[in-house]
Amino acid sequence: MRWYGPDDRVPLSFIRQAGAEGVVTSLHHIPYGEVWSRGEIEKRSAEVDAAGLFWNVVESLPVHEDVKLRSGDFLRHIENYRESLRNLGACGIRTVVYNFMPVLDWIRTDLRYRLPDGSEALYFNRLEFAVFELFILKRDGAAADYPPAVVEEAEKYFAGLPAAGSEALCRNIIDNFPGFKGVTLDAVRGMLARYAGVGADELRENLRLFLKAVVPVAEEAGVKLAIHPDDPPRPILGLPRIFSTKTDIEWLLKAVDSPANCVNFCSGSFSGRLDNDVTAMFKSCAPRVAFLHLRSTEHLAGGDFFEANHLEGVVDMYSLVKLAVAEQKRRQAAGREDWRIPFRPDHGHTMMDDLAKPPCANPGYTAIGRMKGLAEIRGLEYAIMRGEDER
Repeated sequence: MRWYGPDDRVPLSFIRQAGAEGVVTSLHHIPYGEVWSRGEIEKRSAEVDAAGLFWNVVESLPVHEDVKLRSGDFLRHIENYRESLRNLGACGIRTVVYNFMPVLDWIRTDLRYRLPDGSEALYFNRLEFAVFELFILKRDGAAADYPPAVVEEAEKYFAGLPAAGSEALCRNIIDNFPGFKGVTLDAVRGMLARYAGVGADELRENLRLFLKAVVPVAEEAGVKLAIHPDDPPRPILGLPRIFSTKTDIEWLLKAVDSPANCVNFCSGSFSGRLDNDVTAMFKSCAPRVAFLHLRSTEHLAGGDFFEANHLEGVVDMYSLVKLAVAEQKRRQAAGREDWRIPFRPDHGHTMMDDLAKPPCANPGYTAIGRMKGLAEIRGLEYAIMRGEDER
């Protein structure tokens, strides 16, 4: 399970009780682009070890915006990234997650969407996002990205929003991941301005050059780099998104053909667009999947979606886990010591006792909802493995 460090409201003792063997964590206190020293890595490892768990997946080692744009101080940031990979490898960390999404990480419009059973989920409302872009952020050129009917509907929606509702929508969108909380709309406009004129081809080439520089170091350090998909998997805020589809996966694996250039396969992110066949996408990259995020989404009219229960929604979780088990067996038969694919349940619902607590600082990462997801997926995995062993 994911752990956000000593300040996480879900302590390591709870994670162990939930049935997890290890944690996925990061050094959130280190500014983007700076070196992760061995001392800081060892300190975090010791905290995890003391709780009876292990840490062998970093999520994430952030890529600085200068690197994505190949501007400013990008050469120093790349060298710092290389040094951090060396230090992580020396400390026994074997998988490092990153993403190449410009400016924003995952995006939702409602962090407490009430489901019929009373639990709460993360929700993306396409109309509300249009309201944010068009009338709150007031992004130049945004109207051209929407049909006229949607622009008209968004204008009416915005006109009916009270000031508090407008502010809540704004904060839900730009406060939803570590390292970005508290920024102003003007700051977001400034970040977007840096990408003016940068299209998908240029961003893709910058990713290739980044990988060309860091993958050889990852190989030497015994580390696998695992890219996280775009979420939602489509262009947004006028920004290009380049890791959203099966074609994008195929491009990545060919761009730098190395066993250290891998995929963090997030079924929930890929399922954010209905033309993605998630199981076919897994098959296309199975040998290079270094880490699994297992979750699903449920889609509504107009492009809206919310986080479904882990065994529900549009992802065929049974087939996906069955494919992952088969891939593990293939690796084990080949004599690989690293045959196990680490996974975590992603974005659990807020439910039961957690509903009475103050809103979680890390939306989607309350204790009970993730424990439910972990139990369901572990049970599914066990049944699949037991069934195959008994044949």
